[in-house]
Amino acid sequence: MEKENATLLTEFVLTGLTHQPEWKILLFLVFLVIYLITIVGNLGLITLIWNDPHLHIPMYLFLRYLAFVDTWLSSTVTPNMLVNFLSESQMMSLSECMVQFFSFAISLTTESFLLTSMAYDRYVAICKPLLYPVIMTNELCIRLLVLSFLGGFLHAIIHEGFLFRLTFCNSNIIHHFFCDIIPLLKISCTNTSINYLLVYIFAGSLQAFTILTILVSYTSILLTILKKKSVKGIRKAFSTCGAHLLSVSLYYGPLLFMYVLPASPQANDPDITDSLFYTVIIPFLNPIIYSLRNKQVIDSLKKTLKGKA
Repeated sequence: MEKENATLLTEFVLTGLTHQPEWKILLFLVFLVIYLITIVGNLGLITLIWNDPHLHIPMYLFLRYLAFVDTWLSSTVTPNMLVNFLSESQMMSLSECMVQFFSFAISLTTESFLLTSMAYDRYVAICKPLLYPVIMTNELCIRLLVLSFLGGFLHAIIHEGFLFRLTFCNSNIIHHFFCDIIPLLKISCTNTSINYLLVYIFAGSLQAFTILTILVSYTSILLTILKKKSVKGIRKAFSTCGAHLLSVSLYYGPLLFMYVLPASPQANDPDITDSLFYTVIIPFLNPIIYSLRNKQVIDSLKKTLKGKA
């Protein structure tokens, strides 16, 4: 027993994005710029919505918290990735790995629920415009926000709890640039069948629920838009929904391949490109998408810049 305990591994090596040292400095600079723009863009969007009374409506309340979660998600993964570009060891302790995964799982799941809440908000705004102030009250918005974060926490705590039952004794090399659940399960020397089952059940159910809700919302929105005879009304509807629909499309594609399709021990490791897309690129693109495709945000930004000029 002592010999077995002595072989248990408590530190991991993250292989990162490249094995070629000559690319590391360039990649460090590229992802540093992306991260800085991500932080400035999302925090700027939060500040803009907070300071403009015209944006104190449910749509922008959800957008503000989406920007917050994007900042959280990016900051969970990118800083450590940047350090690893410059580090020779690329080591991470078991406790650090668990903390990173827990933070990542909360933010990723919360973002899914926020995108779903935003789709429901757009459904009520376009399909039931006269009832919008009655349905989308401040109380309902707060409940949806609390449920989004609570759902993210509960989903993360379930997977985190079952990760603690695992031991690592054969390999400490994680073929990824952060501690995600599938790469960890791949190198565990404990039976991981229950962990894969939980990933399949919970990740699959969450994705199915959120995607189905979004699809139903936007199908109803599309049918309502097609009934409109006013070209101006159609353009306004597409303008308010276009940014969110684009964001949802970019977000859910990689997740389906990452956590629903490969949730079995025989599956391959998650594609690093897909992981990079929703942990780094999506948080970078969201403030750009919502700013450039939203007239109210652009107008608010112009007023803010003129006020400072």
